[in-house]
Amino acid sequence: MGAEGRRPPQRRTALRLLFALAVLASLVAGVGGGLVRAGFTAASAGWLTAAVVGHAFLMISTFMGTVIGIERAVALRHPLAFAGPAASGAAGALVLAGQTTLAAWLVVAASLALVAVTAAVATRQRAAHTAMLLVAALAWAGGSILHAVAATTAAVVPAWFAFLVLTIAAERLEMTRLLRRRRGAPSLLCAICAALLLGASLSAAPGPAGGTLYGLALAALAGWLFAFDVARRTVHAAGLSRYMALCLLLGYGWLFLGGVAWGATALGLPFRDAALHGVGLGFVFSMVLAHAPVILPAVTGVKVRFGRAYYLALGLLQGSLVVRLGAGPFDFRALAGGAAGNALAIAALAATLAGSAIAWRAGASVKLAGRASPDAAPCTCACTSTRPRP
Repeated sequence: MGAEGRRPPQRRTALRLLFALAVLASLVAGVGGGLVRAGFTAASAGWLTAAVVGHAFLMISTFMGTVIGIERAVALRHPLAFAGPAASGAAGALVLAGQTTLAAWLVVAASLALVAVTAAVATRQRAAHTAMLLVAALAWAGGSILHAVAATTAAVVPAWFAFLVLTIAAERLEMTRLLRRRRGAPSLLCAICAALLLGASLSAAPGPAGGTLYGLALAALAGWLFAFDVARRTVHAAGLSRYMALCLLLGYGWLFLGGVAWGATALGLPFRDAALHGVGLGFVFSMVLAHAPVILPAVTGVKVRFGRAYYLALGLLQGSLVVRLGAGPFDFRALAGGAAGNALAIAALAATLAGSAIAWRAGASVKLAGRASPDAAPCTCACTSTRPRP
């Protein structure tokens, strides 16, 4: 049994609550800052002003970085592994309090901790996907160090996005490792990832070469994932398997469009918002929607019951992105309205997860009552609990 299981129940509950509050605070602040940036509302509080300035830092490093750090720590099952996500979670609160320098260096510590934890995981399980997870963690560490020493946004943001994109690609590679692929597929993936990292490294240099290469690598990675991911098969299944597959395939489409927009932006065209949020929202949050019903129980022990309500958040995200990225570059109101829809989709996901957790507990209580009393009414809930196919 791991260290988590040896802790007293009260201590485990307190730690989970602290991590949940840190993640939620970063998410709410990051979304609030994004709404202000998109013109939906004006900043009126000190923390919101800080969230506007630190929007990317909050969403990538203190929200996604903490979530990924917790997931990796649970996999390693060692108490020290939780020090990294604790540091990145605390950094979110510090940046909202105006302590930006301390927050930046705390994230450096968190990213280096993730490198160490991922290296330990890769040592235990030597495989292509664990090696890619290690490369992704190194990209976060590199971007975080650049951010802490006040490097330009052009140098920092591509490294941060490489962290998220490569982490997701590695997790999908793990899920499809037993499938038959064409002989050159692994080598092609390595070449694409190398081009992505090279593009990120060159992005700080003058000229369009780095950004163009980075965008092309993102688009190529989307094509690789679409061609070789198991989602192309499981989309014909039912229940949770089909929902996850739809999220994944739609996410790959947004990654492709985001990559094209990234390259176009490097060439001077006005598609920066489409590049950043096509990848950050269209791709990354489609992956969050896909994996949330599976990751939440695995990491927190909170079981959920899948149902059609999950499609509400998916539909809101996709529709609002079409409005934001389609008309946003040319219509300020469409940009603000699409950003509001993005925020609503994230809120809908949180509400759905909470509701599905309550539904699972209610269903479990009915089953227990049914065993105790043969006259108990059966559960009439319309949702399903289909497990996803690997």
